[in-house]
Amino acid sequence: MAFDVDMIQRVYANLGERVEAARKAVGRPLTLSEKILYSHLFAGATTQSFERGKAYVDFAPDRVAMQDATAQMALLQFMQAGRPQVAVPSTVHCDHLIQAEVGADQDLDVAKNKNREVYDFLSSISNKYGIGFWKPGAGIIHQVVLENYAFPGGMMIGTDSHTPMAGGLGMIAIGVGGADACDVMAGLAWELKMPKLIGVKLTGKLSGWASAKDVILRVAGILTVKGGTGCIVEYFGEGAETLSAAGKGTICNMGAEIGATTSIFAYDDKMADYLRATNRADVADAAEAVKAHLRSDDEVYQDSATYFDQLIEINLSELEPHINGPFTPDLAWPLSNFAKAVKENNWPERLEVGLIGSCTNSSYEDLTRSASVAEQAVSKNLKVRSEFTVTPGSELVRFTAERDGLLQTFENMGGVVLANACGPCIGQWARHMDDPTRKNSIITSFNRNFAKRNDGNASTHAFVASPEIVTAFAIAGDLTFNPMTDTLTNENGEQVKLDEPQGIEQPIKGYAVEDAGYQAPAKDGSGVEVIVSPTSDRLQLLAPFPAWEGTDLTGLKLLIKAKGKCTTDHISMAGPWLKYRGHLDNISNNMLIGAVNYFNDKTNSVKNQLTGEYAEVPTVQRAYKAAGIGSIVVGDENYGEGSSREHAAMEPRFLGVRAILVRSFARIHETNLKKQGMLALTFANPADYDKIQEDDTIDIEGLTEFAPGRPLEIVLHHADGTTDEFLVNHTYNEGQIEWFKAGAALNIIRMKQNA
Repeated sequence: MAFDVDMIQRVYANLGERVEAARKAVGRPLTLSEKILYSHLFAGATTQSFERGKAYVDFAPDRVAMQDATAQMALLQFMQAGRPQVAVPSTVHCDHLIQAEVGADQDLDVAKNKNREVYDFLSSISNKYGIGFWKPGAGIIHQVVLENYAFPGGMMIGTDSHTPMAGGLGMIAIGVGGADACDVMAGLAWELKMPKLIGVKLTGKLSGWASAKDVILRVAGILTVKGGTGCIVEYFGEGAETLSAAGKGTICNMGAEIGATTSIFAYDDKMADYLRATNRADVADAAEAVKAHLRSDDEVYQDSATYFDQLIEINLSELEPHINGPFTPDLAWPLSNFAKAVKENNWPERLEVGLIGSCTNSSYEDLTRSASVAEQAVSKNLKVRSEFTVTPGSELVRFTAERDGLLQTFENMGGVVLANACGPCIGQWARHMDDPTRKNSIITSFNRNFAKRNDGNASTHAFVASPEIVTAFAIAGDLTFNPMTDTLTNENGEQVKLDEPQGIEQPIKGYAVEDAGYQAPAKDGSGVEVIVSPTSDRLQLLAPFPAWEGTDLTGLKLLIKAKGKCTTDHISMAGPWLKYRGHLDNISNNMLIGAVNYFNDKTNSVKNQLTGEYAEVPTVQRAYKAAGIGSIVVGDENYGEGSSREHAAMEPRFLGVRAILVRSFARIHETNLKKQGMLALTFANPADYDKIQEDDTIDIEGLTEFAPGRPLEIVLHHADGTTDEFLVNHTYNEGQIEWFKAGAALNIIRMKQNA
């Protein structure tokens, strides 16, 4: 039986009435996304229509999921809310702090010892506040959610940008910062701008080497890393119904790489099969009873262009395998063109490592398709030319795959099975390499491939593909190899060709597991003590951020003018810094150390206007803070792209940065900044970015009349005595302006709870 069945039944009991009310209010047939959104309004059944891309709407998500790196800060914030228990079902998943180095067992043991303080904190605080706790080794949050919690027609938020994977089971699942999670766990409404809708119509059926991963690799090439910003991507069509639930999950997972709010598929027989296979027949039965509400209205499918803001069509029968990269997940290459691209761009042809698994592609189906390729390395007497690693998505998948011989197949070809954790996908990889500065190529079945993302090495060219393509490339050891057309020379000197991959959606013998790694919370947590040592360098209790002083902000210094791409990895790196995710002061020492300074093309080197000397970004900002001087960070397009980590907003807030001024924001990061009481501003004229000079002192005017839709004014005081003035825009509504005035959204939560 599924978790939280009573909650799911309540959602379905209200679904018909709320969908009908929404259809009446909107005055037309509804898409699936609209049905779920309108049925989860905080106020209940709607009497009004909300304009896409403009209206801010209060929602009531059904549940919250947190991974261990972000859960620390989210729960440290929740402790300040004053509630005895979370208001909605919530879970914590220990998957981010396990470093891949040797292999599953040893790496997991090392992580448990190294992170014991954090795991004990998360276990105890989960126990106290009624939160389900998934232990280290239980699996990656998104795979575990798909196997246990996702349900068609539901709404979930999660403190990780790949939370949308639950869309593979027909759920609106959205990545957020910890402050948003704190709101929902505290019983408050969760605010989101009503998303626009992108429809992706899938026709035909996949065959051969093509897989569900290639759908999202193709979509990323079409929409780019910001083309989905502010949108829900809804997949439909007869092609969609041929994809397994796990394949749908892969597509929705990597939708984060196009900036999409989330992605979703309609409920169908493939989802029902997956629910039943994962011991949730009760959910499948309940979904069948409301099936008409778990898909778009018929009129939407008949005239799709009328109901979506953008429409894309992909014929799965014609879809070719894709490889995306390097350095960005939207640089899409069809397999037939990839070898040419490698040679023309002088990317390292020799493939050093192939890595499969991660939250994106670690289902049982993924492992069977990859294993069918891996088995050929042995049966056809091929020498594997690259290192090869496998990351199972959960203990359920790992145990079943081991029982069925899949893991042994990978080991027979020389592969190393890593722990059920994020590992190399998020930079938790102690890669064994002779020269980290050497240009080299790796290929993964992950979702992100920004520079330094996987191994911390800027010279690593990381490419993204399906697990079966990664496996084939690892066998060949050559990025110019095309498994669809090329042959390989085996140890006998014979030319052999790899057969097309074969996979099984669900294990024939069913799933099995001895210990899934779940810890249920205490029914009454009032007596449970949460202990945080005052001398810890891993955990630190939070102090409230100060309220706005009620005046315009003057005399601010320019901290950094970031050049080009500035993701949350540039703002707050992961890797070795993950250990400080529960200690705001310590992790703030990584603030913006990966951003490129426009004025010297260096990272972590900015001018201290108080001394005239160059120093590390956090050092300079701490000097400004000690002197009681605020500062501004200036950025380029899509600032804050990538992970949902709120540390990228909390660190500048903690160190005294007052505003982030950019050409455009990634959605989650902009919201995170607002939640922490920061000013998130955009150039009204993007060309004004060029007016910012290194020695500028900056004023922000108009804050005493801060109002929705009313621009603020920036005054630049240049070192030569001249000035520049220009308008800047913002997207704050009345409630968000109150967050700013109070110093943070959490300050308002605490005041209301204590009222």
